[in-house]
Parts: sequence; C-alpha cells; structure tokens
Amino acid sequence: MRKSIKRLMLLGIVATLAAACSSGSSSSSGSLPIGTLTQGISDGIASPNTPPPGANLSSCTLSWAHPYPVILVHGTFENESLNWQAVSPSLANAGYCVYTFNYGETAASSTFLGLGDIATSAAQLATEVNTVLSETGASQVDLVGHSQGGMMPNYYIKFLGGASKVHMLVGLAPSNHGTTLDGLTNLGQELGILAGVNDVFNNLNAPALVEQEVGSTFQTNLFASGDTVPGPSYVVIETTKDEVVTPYTNAFLSGPNVQNITIQNQCPQDTVGHIALPYDNVAIQDVLNVLGPDNQTFAPTCSGYGAGL
Repeated sequence: MRKSIKRLMLLGIVATLAAACSSGSSSSSGSLPIGTLTQGISDGIASPNTPPPGANLSSCTLSWAHPYPVILVHGTFENESLNWQAVSPSLANAGYCVYTFNYGETAASSTFLGLGDIATSAAQLATEVNTVLSETGASQVDLVGHSQGGMMPNYYIKFLGGASKVHMLVGLAPSNHGTTLDGLTNLGQELGILAGVNDVFNNLNAPALVEQEVGSTFQTNLFASGDTVPGPSYVVIETTKDEVVTPYTNAFLSGPNVQNITIQNQCPQDTVGHIALPYDNVAIQDVLNVLGPDNQTFAPTCSGYGAGL
C-alpha cells in the first residue's frame, strides 16, 4: 500500500509538471540557449544531478558589475536540472556566475527532491554557500529560489548564520507563510483527518510537505520574530494564478527591506502558474532586474509567455 501511494504521488507530480509544458521561455542575447519547461522535465527525470547550462562553471570569474555569485535553490518535488533550464542560462548570458545544487533527498524519491526536513535542507544550503564563497572569494551570495527554495533560505538566514553571507534572497512563488493546498488542509482539519494525512506524508519520508502547511509548527517558529532580519534584501516574485501556494498572498513578506512583485501588475494577461514561473519570461526579467544595477533594469515584455498554470 505504501509503495502504491508513493508511486501515485510521483506520477501525479509528473502529470502536473507536464500540464505546464506550454509555458514559454525567456530570450537572451547571450550564447547559451534558454530552455523550456518541457526540456526541464525531461532532463530533470533523466539526469536530476546534472547542473543546467551556465551553472557550476569553474571558468566563471566574478566581475565588478556582478560581484555576488548566484545560487539557485530548487523547489519541492524538483531538482537542479528540472527547475533551472531557463534561469541559469539567462543569468550566465548576462554575466553572472551561477551555481546549483540538490537538497532534501529522502527514501521517497532520488529524482523529485526537496522532501526532507527543511531545517536539514537549510544546513545543506549553508554548506553550498560556504563552498561557493570559498571557490569564488566573494563576500556574499545572492540566492534565487523557487517554491520551497524561496522559503527555506529564510531558515538559513535566521538560524544558521546566513544573514551575513546573503546579499539578496529572491523568491519565485516562495512558500512563505505556508499553503492551504487549495483549502485541502482546512478541509482536513474540519473533517478531523488532517493528522492522518500528515502521517502518510511522514511515512513517505516527506516531512517538508507537512512543514509547508499553513499553521505548521515549522512555519510558526520560522516567522515568530518577523518575516525578515537586518542585512539581506528580500524580493518576492509571485503570480496571482499560483495553484500551489494558496492563497498566493502567503508568498509575500513584510519588512523594510522587502520588495513584493506581482506578475499580473506588470502583464495582466500572463496566466503563468506556480510550476511554470521559473520559465516565464516576465519573471526571469524581474530576476535580472532585481539582481542587476538599478540603472540597467528593463521592463518585461508582455508577450511570448505560455498559458502557464
């Protein structure tokens, strides 16, 4: 029974990802091609431990214009190859040194990652940051994360000494403040079955699913002292069509060093959802804008993206 549930869960994730394959990708004047979500799914399943184009290049040298290496942090049920086939080459083409890694592997899956205990995953991020700082000689890093990858670094920043090492945290549809899973957890609470559902998640070695629920002990502890800490800058890029972080406003942070960006405030017709957001040209341009010098920002082009989710 447990193996059947695990197989169905993974097949469901693959089907959900495949539904987003119509989403478009960003264009770039650089030499590396910008991948699509279709390619990301294919490569993520075939070679989950292979960095995307432009990432983890030993030949990359930091520049005056881009003094901070950028570490990309994948989301739940994703991996470095699946998540970053568009963002990584876009940043590399723009002159950034880009790094990716995998975290949160459990017995549930060695392909779809980010299921492990989030505090443990944050410790893996800490190791990655220290490695990148040592290799590049940089004083700090920029973090760009999707879904859990945009939320989990908050734990690293607050509790594992990351505040002094992170220049900026950019979250693409981050699961800050948790998700109701479209009301599923609220329904489970009303029916008195949520504890049973959580036991299934835990038995599948997927504690990160429980920890990302609205009102979880992890969420409560993470933001008990406020959303941010002094030092890093925080940027949230979110879509009103987010079907995973629900309500979508849970992604946003509050604080003096926070910038919250809504895709539809820039391009009202963009219907990109949660899974496809790292492949949306508007979101990618937003990432380039917030990481780059203030005098070199460009308005996103409100065309060329797909239907999204």
